Parts: sequence; C-alpha cells; structure tokens
Amino acid sequence: MVCVTTREPLQTEATRRNKLTVYKSKQVLLLSNQTGKSQMQNVTIIATSLNPKSKSQILARQMESHLVSDGVHCQLFDLRELNIGMSGPNENWGNADIAKIAESVKQASHVVFAVPIYCYDVNSAAKNIIELTGRSFTNKVISFLCAAGGTNSYMSVMSFANHLMLDFRSIIVPRFLYTQDSDWSEEGILNESIQERFELLIGDMRMIQVDTSHTE
Repeated sequence: MVCVTTREPLQTEATRRNKLTVYKSKQVLLLSNQTGKSQMQNVTIIATSLNPKSKSQILARQMESHLVSDGVHCQLFDLRELNIGMSGPNENWGNADIAKIAESVKQASHVVFAVPIYCYDVNSAAKNIIELTGRSFTNKVISFLCAAGGTNSYMSVMSFANHLMLDFRSIIVPRFLYTQDSDWSEEGILNESIQERFELLIGDMRMIQVDTSHTE
C-alpha cells in the first residue's frame, strides 16, 4: 500500500480575517489489487446522455454489469429517466431526483460518469449535475466512460475533471474508458478489445481509496 497525503485549504473566520491559509490533510491510499478488493463496495454511476440511442448509456450499463459481477454494489442514474431542470431557478436545487443523486454520491466511495463527448467537452447535462450537487463529490474517486466520434477527444474530459479536482478535491482515476464510432458495430455492439478495458478501469478504481478520517 502506498499512502499519498494531500492538503486542502481549511478556512475559518480567523484565517479569512488575517489572510492566512490553514491546511487540513487527507490520505489517498494506493492499494494493491489484492488488498484493495474489499475497499470499493459502493459505486454510483451517472449516465448523462439524453439521446435515446446513446452509446454512453450502453457503456454505463455494461459498467454496472461488470461491477455487480465483481460483487460491488452499484446505483445507476440514467438522466433520460429523471426530471432534472437546469441550474438557475431556485426550485431546481430542491428537485427530488437531484436529491437522490446527491445522497447516492455521498454514500459512494467511487463515482463513474458515463458521458457523450460534444465539441471537445462533456455534455451540458453532466455539467448541470455538478452545478446542482457539486459538494456531494467532495473526496470521491471519479472515473469516466466516454463515447466520442473520433480519436482526437481523449483529453476532452479534463476541464470537467479539473473542476471536480479543484473545487471538490475529487480524486480522478488516471485511466478513462474511451470509445469512438469505429469501436461499435452497426448493431451497437462494442468491440471485444474495448470490453476488456472495463476490468482494467475497475482494477484501477479498486487501487484508489480516500481516507477522510486522517486529519492534522
């Protein structure tokens, strides 16, 4: 096991008044596959595409299947099935579906975003989830399943990932499952070579755990 200690600002009235920055620490534990097997027990999957024929929604369900087969409890949210308005109006922050997502994320150790890629970025529905539930993602381990059109958008989730890292101290799994149109058959079946990447991603997710009990 490797332990990496990170620091985040701890603001109080006194530190703000005196323009001081005090840091509290958390530990990110990098575990062996064997040691980490029991650490990832609760995963929230958020599938953000609103397209009825979405490929990223297929990725989300396949991820759920892999995790359940590995004995991991999952909760999948398909935004096409929910009634979530855009951030702005006050009533959208009290939305019942948003409350369910926020509570699921709070209870999870790991969160998976299944996202379509448009114009070198995740879709607006994914960003809207962060606007409405952002603090729920504090100290969570985040991974990505991406459905894009071509090969050149592999880094396109980084602005979204940076938002999670810098605003909520989320830990990003440094392996993305990225697909392009050529990875799918005309019938919407994923190439077998991509299928194998689910287990690689899950293996990396298992190796990363945030220990929020460690403070100083």
